[in-house]
Amino acid sequence: MDKPQIIVHTEKSTTCSLYGGLWVPSAAKFVILGCTAKAEGIIHLYELTSNDSVLLKEVKREHAYKCGTFGASMLCDRHLATGNFGGQLQIWDLERMKEPVYEVDAHGTIINAIDGFGGQVLGCGPPEIVTGSRDGLVKLWDPRQKEDPVAVMEPVDVREKRDCWTVAFGNAYNNQDRVICAGYDNGDVKMFDLKKMAVRWEKNLKNGICSVQFDRREIEMNKLVVTTLESKFFVFELRTQHPKKGFASLKEKAHDSTIWQVSHLPQNRDIFMTCGGNGTVCLWKYVYPSERCRKDVNGDKVGVIGKLDLLQNSILTTQPVHSFDWCPDKTGLALATSFDQTFRTIIVTKLSNNL
Repeated sequence: MDKPQIIVHTEKSTTCSLYGGLWVPSAAKFVILGCTAKAEGIIHLYELTSNDSVLLKEVKREHAYKCGTFGASMLCDRHLATGNFGGQLQIWDLERMKEPVYEVDAHGTIINAIDGFGGQVLGCGPPEIVTGSRDGLVKLWDPRQKEDPVAVMEPVDVREKRDCWTVAFGNAYNNQDRVICAGYDNGDVKMFDLKKMAVRWEKNLKNGICSVQFDRREIEMNKLVVTTLESKFFVFELRTQHPKKGFASLKEKAHDSTIWQVSHLPQNRDIFMTCGGNGTVCLWKYVYPSERCRKDVNGDKVGVIGKLDLLQNSILTTQPVHSFDWCPDKTGLALATSFDQTFRTIIVTKLSNNL
């Protein structure tokens, strides 16, 4: 079988520090988040043409934009939720970008990470947004409410607060069940059960957690990928939680540098890309074991982990690639941003062979 190829389709240098890029759902458009040399926050809306990326709109604000999500918006609205260095959670209508349609002072300092889910189709529950901040707090928001968060996840002892670097929704397969996974600068990974408002699982991976992502948010928990500062990432098998051992997992060393992000292919939850601090991207496929669980000597079920195949890797730049977003509508089309103030649209070929 021919291996997939990773091809740079368009490449555009900017004069801004870039923190992330996201495809606009059901459109040949994407947004870029970051800040200018004067530390002004910028949101740029681009349209992808056959051989270029054309700037359509620009928003400038006081604080740099660190993260964004379309996850809690209906497809007909395509509202973008953003978190900035001033701790503000804002929601933008891309058709009218002069002012946000929703704004709240969510945290006292920078919002490092954001994720959204719900409000799109029947059966997935209300729209919800989760934010993680340098203040150590993870907050859940309902954008239909203007002021207070729905829930706040924080340690009982304020001295144990750590910088939260990444958050993700999962287990959202009905209107009631939800979990939030959060990763912290000290290597802690915590899974919060929103139905019970309790920590369902936690583990320390020894190095700062850069990115966490479930293979799918809208299904019963299946797999979780966690990336770290020290060139390692972990895959956790989530279908079986042992009462003492927790979730089965595997560890993979890749990139020889910080692994900034993981991004699962929307059309196949078993394929994902990891992004390295050395400018590389690696395309992986998870291969399931013949049996996903077994019983231990005490009769308790314990998960069985599969293996990973490296499908392809590529050097995009000499600087860290710190964000990567697959297009939800076109298989193999992706957007990457890097510390060299450049964003690239990427085409990954032959993925249909693995679907």
